[in-house]
Amino acid sequence: MIHEFWNFLKGLGFGTLAGAGAGLALAASAGVLAAAALGLNSHGAAQTVTINVATGPTGPAGPAGPPGPKGDTGPAGPAGASSCPNGFSPGELIINHPGGQTITWTCLKD
Repeated sequence: MIHEFWNFLKGLGFGTLAGAGAGLALAASAGVLAAAALGLNSHGAAQTVTINVATGPTGPAGPAGPPGPKGDTGPAGPAGASSCPNGFSPGELIINHPGGQTITWTCLKD
């Protein structure tokens, strides 16, 4: 099978293989430039905060409280990419708990 593939490649000729290689190189460089232009790696080093939830005996359930009043609708958030308010920066929050681990990307206080 490898021998058949090798014969296939030899049958294509040098020009065809060089053209295909150049096309792949151009496609890869276009992808890198697009990622840089879109800023996919432009944010600074993110911080990570880990919370370990203690494991203790489960206490008895408390009585249900009355429902609270309906609150006002808040203002619309910014369109597009997510952003953090002043005094906060994006980061990873890891919560270790008895059922496993939960990881979320959120705004963390500076």
